[in-house]
Amino acid sequence: MEKSQKNIGQSDENCPVRKSLKLLGGKWTLLILFQINERVLRYGELKRCIPGISEKMLIQELNFLVEHKLVSKKSYPEIPPKVEYRLTTLGLNTLPIVDRLAAFGLENLNEQPIL
Repeated sequence: MEKSQKNIGQSDENCPVRKSLKLLGGKWTLLILFQINERVLRYGELKRCIPGISEKMLIQELNFLVEHKLVSKKSYPEIPPKVEYRLTTLGLNTLPIVDRLAAFGLENLNEQPIL
């Protein structure tokens, strides 16, 4: 009896995994998406939710996510400036991926130190 095998093609520029990694493979990307989730967060709230991220990196990541339509940004003409971030429909589609990664971590990595 033969096992059915997945047909896995070459990982060239048309590879869906490669395309997904270009979009979601940043060091902070999934953490940002996880924190925003189904909420609306202001910049300062988001910064407090992700210890260790620099302001420069958070701004770069948010700009990247806005540019690629994973996150929407709403600015209010106030002093001090008020900016809110929320996931777009595309961004919301990433939540099952993030949830599965979180479940994997809880199930398999709780007691293991990560180097």
